[in-house]
Amino acid sequence: MNKGLRTGIIAGVLAFIIGIAVTLFTVYQVAPSVMMLEDESPYGFEETVERFEAEVDAAGWSILNVHDMAAIMDNHGHDVESIKIFDLCSSEYSAEILELDEERIVSPMMPCRVSIYEHSDGTTYISRMNASMMAGMFGGQIERTMDVATEESEAIIDAVLAD
Repeated sequence: MNKGLRTGIIAGVLAFIIGIAVTLFTVYQVAPSVMMLEDESPYGFEETVERFEAEVDAAGWSILNVHDMAAIMDNHGHDVESIKIFDLCSSEYSAEILELDEERIVSPMMPCRVSIYEHSDGTTYISRMNASMMAGMFGGQIERTMDVATEESEAIIDAVLAD
């Protein structure tokens, strides 16, 4: 093999390895902002929580549990800003996934979780997993069901945030 060809092959392999490294680094840096969604609320913490609970009820969804993380942390000697994590369920959509053996693999992601919290400056936020992005990874019934459920849960959040 001549020297020029060998140099070209080595340069190509190195470029390929550098390309993979840059891609992995970019995914690592961007993934958290793509996987999680966060919106600032125009309301204080308590009003945002009240509006959220009312909108969930109006949409026909259920709040299965509310985890008051500030209270839980306080019980363990930690002082954190107000934060409540809500476990949401639409029995219609849950049944579409749970009644099928192959789709039950996503059950650890159920129920849907929405978090309402305050930053130290008093600003309130609502965050949740980007379920549409996750749904696309599964395809089939999981994707179809999660897409519709995501549309509805985003409509709930949009109503909470509306002035």
